[in-house]
Amino acid sequence: MKIVVRLLILAVLLASTIAVGSPANEPPANSVRTPYGSGWDCLRGFRRTGDACVAIQLPANSYLSSNGHDWDCDRGHLKRGDTCLAIKLPANSYAEETESGTGWRCDRGFRLSEGSCRRLVVPEHGYLVDSSFGRGWECERGYRADGTRCLLVQVPAHGFLRESGDAWECERGYARNANACSLVIVPDNAYLDRAGNDWKCERGHGRVGLRCVKLSPPANAHLDYSGNDWECADGFHKQTGACVARN
Repeated sequence: MKIVVRLLILAVLLASTIAVGSPANEPPANSVRTPYGSGWDCLRGFRRTGDACVAIQLPANSYLSSNGHDWDCDRGHLKRGDTCLAIKLPANSYAEETESGTGWRCDRGFRLSEGSCRRLVVPEHGYLVDSSFGRGWECERGYRADGTRCLLVQVPAHGFLRESGDAWECERGYARNANACSLVIVPDNAYLDRAGNDWKCERGHGRVGLRCVKLSPPANAHLDYSGNDWECADGFHKQTGACVARN
């Protein structure tokens, strides 16, 4: 029995040795071993298909890609399946290097519309912008878009153009009133707010109409965080202008 087992082990070892050295593990034709390990890559102009290297068939108007294992279409052609189709350029367009879409773009000053390139109509005081959406043009600084026109922005006295250049706002100390800038009247015990177009009462005063009235907190009350009103101390609540103990 021991002899039979030993013979079986010897047969398995012999078979594995033959398999390792057999031609089945050799790289296929038109390939080269990789620098590390026992892998392999196909030569330039061949593509790996299973365990073989198959020659790449270049269709008309194509060339081998940079890696040498695929192909790309010549300029002016689009890859569609196994062929390269010539791009048909409409008037006022140019070819674009891409594998998707139409393969072309409209010239500057033209916009794609129903498969053709139509000229953009830029109004007086307008200029072209590089954008494939929207109007395709903007108004010069000091003008605003109104439909297909650029209208002058009428800046009133004590006003100035915003950074965008198509609207205005009032100087600090003035507030917008329709199409004018009106002076902000700051009452006693008040100051201009951060925006500069309104006023706030100083701490310890509350706004009543157009005045700042000094606050007089009742017993068991103190100024709140804003400084322009009062609140009751813990354990009390407001009731008709006083602080009443909670039940």
